[in-house]
Amino acid sequence: MDIKVHGTLKGTVVPPPSKSQAHRLLICAALGTEPCSVVCSSVNDDIMATMRCLNAIGAKITFSSGIFDVQPLDLIKGGTLDCGESGSTLRFLMSVAAVLGADATFTGAGKLPQRPMGALTDVLSGHGISFECHSEHELPVTCRGTLKGGAFTLPGNVSSQYLTGLLFALPLAAEDSVIEVTGGLTSASYIDMTIDALRVAGIAVERRNNIFSIKGGQRYRMPRRVVVEGDWSSAAFWAVAGVIGKQPLTIEGMNTGTLQGDSAIIDHLRSMGAFIETAAGKVVAMPSHLFGTELDSMDTPDLVPILSVAAAMAQGTTTFTNVGRLRFKESDRLAAMKSVLASFGIDSTVGEDTFTVYGGEPEAVAPANSFGDHRIAMSAAVLATVAKGITTITGSECVAKSYPAFFEDFAALGGMVE
Repeated sequence: MDIKVHGTLKGTVVPPPSKSQAHRLLICAALGTEPCSVVCSSVNDDIMATMRCLNAIGAKITFSSGIFDVQPLDLIKGGTLDCGESGSTLRFLMSVAAVLGADATFTGAGKLPQRPMGALTDVLSGHGISFECHSEHELPVTCRGTLKGGAFTLPGNVSSQYLTGLLFALPLAAEDSVIEVTGGLTSASYIDMTIDALRVAGIAVERRNNIFSIKGGQRYRMPRRVVVEGDWSSAAFWAVAGVIGKQPLTIEGMNTGTLQGDSAIIDHLRSMGAFIETAAGKVVAMPSHLFGTELDSMDTPDLVPILSVAAAMAQGTTTFTNVGRLRFKESDRLAAMKSVLASFGIDSTVGEDTFTVYGGEPEAVAPANSFGDHRIAMSAAVLATVAKGITTITGSECVAKSYPAFFEDFAALGGMVE
């Protein structure tokens, strides 16, 4: 669907719950011994994909009035697990299904069938799992066998999601396990979130730098009720909208002491000169004069699209480093954001592991292509609020992947959506 957006934003907004935390709590609850209620005020396509796949292997999970009612896995089933476009669902549950011995065929949509997963299938193949697929390392893929514990080695520069999947699975293996991550660990904050979710579920993981020790034969014991906190990845769009706009924006419902790595949006923007106030549960982003800088994206790759919008409005040049993995997201996000910025008359260059944005005065000179990527569409909408003219965004429905109500909230803040 193509939409036209423009207008000045102001007021207060409450972002949706964290899909990263929701994935993790749902998996822990499904692997538990007793029913659990996961409070999640709204859902998106990715979260529902995880619910759907957990049900396919034997859980009974329903969602109503902002609460997931989770009846844990009883009789382990196999069959088809449709992951939609959710890389987290696929990479988390492949290891979980393997340790449960649930022969499962994983399918997906959009770019997911082509997204890398060879490092994960290789390590699982060495511990009792076999794979059947039409094309190497591409979906659909069928996993057979039961995952055995032991010694695992994973490259740290590919995806933290592989490690998270193993951390969920290996406490259920009969044997003790050790996972060694070689090289730098990307998106390390997501591993912190995983270990915290396991802690809530009573699962012990010992970590020494990039070596993780997991006792086998553990049992998941979740509380009767857990609450998913607000999503910093979504809040980032409003934080940028506030600092580049003409009116302050207040973001409520946020845990300022969170483990979510994308809460670094505050520090990144402040390093560019932004005025942002934080208090318990609240962030106020105020109109600011921004300056170009260098930003390391090793731990916060999902912030690059919206931070490149801030860079477009900054004086001077902003360079993002450690961004190579962005080529393998829902779109090639480096090429996608270069295209979006160009549609506003903003220059940028893509290097092997860098993305450089040259600040300017945005003007809607051509339609902004979302490339079917939720973060690209939302970034284009935020830039449209400060650009001359009216911006057309193509494929805007893709925001349902993480933030279905984004354009409703955009309009409630005073933006025009046609």
